[in-house]
Amino acid sequence: MKKPIQILFCFCTFVQLSVAQTSLPYASPSEMGMDESYINHQVDSIMTLGIQEEAFPGAQVLVAKNNKIIFHKTYGYHTYDSVQPVGLDDIYDLASVTKITGPLPALMKLVDEKKLDLDAPFITYWKPWAKRKNKKDLTLRQILSHQAGLVPYIIFLEKVMKNRKIKKRFIKKKPSKRFQRQVYDDLYVKNRFRRKMYRTINRSKVSSEKKYRYSGLTFLIFPELISQLTGTDYETYLKENIYNPIGCKTIGFNPSKKDFPNKIVPAEQDTLFRKTLVKGWVHDENASLLGGVSGNAGLFATADDMAKIMLFYQNYGKVDGKQVISAETVKEFTTIQYPENENRRGLGFDKPLIGNDTLTLKDAYPAPLASKTSFGHAGFTGTFAWADPENQLVFIFLSNRVYPSRDHRKLYELNIRTALHQVFYNAFVNSAE
Repeated sequence: MKKPIQILFCFCTFVQLSVAQTSLPYASPSEMGMDESYINHQVDSIMTLGIQEEAFPGAQVLVAKNNKIIFHKTYGYHTYDSVQPVGLDDIYDLASVTKITGPLPALMKLVDEKKLDLDAPFITYWKPWAKRKNKKDLTLRQILSHQAGLVPYIIFLEKVMKNRKIKKRFIKKKPSKRFQRQVYDDLYVKNRFRRKMYRTINRSKVSSEKKYRYSGLTFLIFPELISQLTGTDYETYLKENIYNPIGCKTIGFNPSKKDFPNKIVPAEQDTLFRKTLVKGWVHDENASLLGGVSGNAGLFATADDMAKIMLFYQNYGKVDGKQVISAETVKEFTTIQYPENENRRGLGFDKPLIGNDTLTLKDAYPAPLASKTSFGHAGFTGTFAWADPENQLVFIFLSNRVYPSRDHRKLYELNIRTALHQVFYNAFVNSAE
């Protein structure tokens, strides 16, 4: 039987430590009244266990306190062959963390500008739903808090494959006028397939029971909605209105098409669709069939960029003295919407479990000591980003736990992200003793 992760005291032998080059200010944990020795020992122990148990081949942890980075270390390698060490400026596939770093800030800005009303029927903005009786009364507030009763997920890969073979009418190996959206190095999806995806989403079922039911469906259509409302391409809008003002350097879609010097961390060895190691292109198949540009997944970023975004949220929409998104809107989006229905979610943001502060480390999500004002999101590839305004603590964990297969679930079984998160809260307690 393995020892509980919270009481590990093993010596870490797989750590790479150096100083990141970043525009964000640095401070030591001790300057913030935290037990630095305790932090290093505990994080090293937990990360060593994760690598030894093959929860991930490598990963990194970044933590900011009071708007200063107090911890940023890398562990392990990109793959289990131990060839490429993890670097502090490596680029990761964010998976579902895309939801709070892509469409969500754009939607918040549109709410600010009165171009979106959270409580108006969604058909006001997405016209195809006007013809759907089961969707005509749904609001954006219900949708973003996963309270609308929408289908959780549709596997669109099933529509382009049959008997494990790709249907050539949907996917080609060379680009053409009708196949312009790139899925991978030598794969291109039919331009009109996006319409097919939208049509399927529009026709999808809706549960009459309005309770918490996580659904990423609308995040597939949010980029198109944002483009329609702003009159600007989704990627361009995000870059000009969100990422540039925040100071993000690398965050974006399809990094293989960009000339970054940063190393890109690989994801899964795909034996079904792309039939190769997925690297530099989005791992999520639904996002890939949209050409890698989506709202449910598709963004790649460094830990430094993630820290900037989460600090931006933690400071309620302000960066360098400028209010990019109003504090009122950020607070609304990061507040639990339907606690009476035992729904912990904010608007797009994940929140701590209701009653999280009374739970053990094993059962809590995220760390038990994270405040009720905290928020963030996790990603399927093994990513996690969380901000705690009350404690002024940002926690970033980036890994490629899906390498070489998504069947690797030790990251969850060992509760690594929650255990790491809790270390930085415990460090205050230990320092005070």
